[in-house]
Amino acid sequence: MCFNLLEVKLSNIVYDYIEDYLRSIIPKSEGLMEDMEAFARENNVPIVQPEVAKFLSFIIKSNNAKNILEIGTAIGYSAILMHNAAGSCRILTIERNPDMYEKAEENIKMAKMDSDIKILKGEADEILEKLDESFDLIFLDAAKGQYLQFFPECDRLLKKGGIIFADNVLFRGMVTNRKLLIRRKITIVKRLKKYIDFMMKNKNYETSILPLGDGVSVSVKIGG
Repeated sequence: MCFNLLEVKLSNIVYDYIEDYLRSIIPKSEGLMEDMEAFARENNVPIVQPEVAKFLSFIIKSNNAKNILEIGTAIGYSAILMHNAAGSCRILTIERNPDMYEKAEENIKMAKMDSDIKILKGEADEILEKLDESFDLIFLDAAKGQYLQFFPECDRLLKKGGIIFADNVLFRGMVTNRKLLIRRKITIVKRLKKYIDFMMKNKNYETSILPLGDGVSVSVKIGG
């Protein structure tokens, strides 16, 4: 069956009927996670989408990631999600927004994970250059136009065989289709394209782009 793009409602970068099906087969969140999802909806706080959350959990479990770095804490939703997936682990997560930092601290304490999850408040590039340890997985979910800027320090901190998981890399489809491009988003889209191109050509990484949620890239460090 063939569909005209204009005849089918798009949600992010996939057809709505595909997204609806994927979300219908994912078990619903309960307790604190459900409350955080409701808070995010009511306050327009971006959190990782259900199908991306499921895939991120899968990546963490299948690679036994135990030392994780997150850039972009928001309300702490993905940090708690990753802890749930990893079990016993250590997570460092970076957030520059004071309000988000406080909300994340509150949520992480409610989850009783504050001994394993540490939030670092400040600008990511300034904090990254001060870190000196090795990570199994780095989750990029901060300012989308700065992914390439963050890469050198992420590369330094990521162990060989480790993974860089970047969310929102197709940015509402704008990265792939100029007809969807919003003028005020041109700079972000250009920078995301540069990040994708750089990672796909980087011989020290094996990278795959998947049309989940708003687009994710998964890069495994194979050299360097």
